[in-house]
Amino acid sequence: QVQLVESGGGSVQAGGSLRLSCVASRNTYCMAWFRQAPGKEREGVGTIDNVGGTVYVDSVKGRFTISRDNARNTLYLQMNGLKFEDTAEYYCAAGGIPVMDGGNRYCPREPVDFDYWGRGTQVTVSS
Repeated sequence: QVQLVESGGGSVQAGGSLRLSCVASRNTYCMAWFRQAPGKEREGVGTIDNVGGTVYVDSVKGRFTISRDNARNTLYLQMNGLKFEDTAEYYCAAGGIPVMDGGNRYCPREPVDFDYWGRGTQVTVSS
């Protein structure tokens, strides 16, 4: 079992920045950030593996950065250049099982592939 607690959400004007944190009771190989806007399905923001390899959804590439501090069991999401459409509840997730492909390991990217979830932190971007 893994407990996850997010923090750092808030309200910001378009173009601004926020940094989300997620403290975990223990690390897992794959961790991820997801978000869910009202009336929409939960979508992946990006994943990070235990050695810092990251994958992002196209809509946040170049603006968001996921990192982790394994010694502190903490996952981060640095969000720059925020847009109105980034408004959502942001969740961290853990426990995704990596998939082997050609000798490389890749973290899954769908919500159903992650076992543990935080309660979320709200990000609101005003235009």
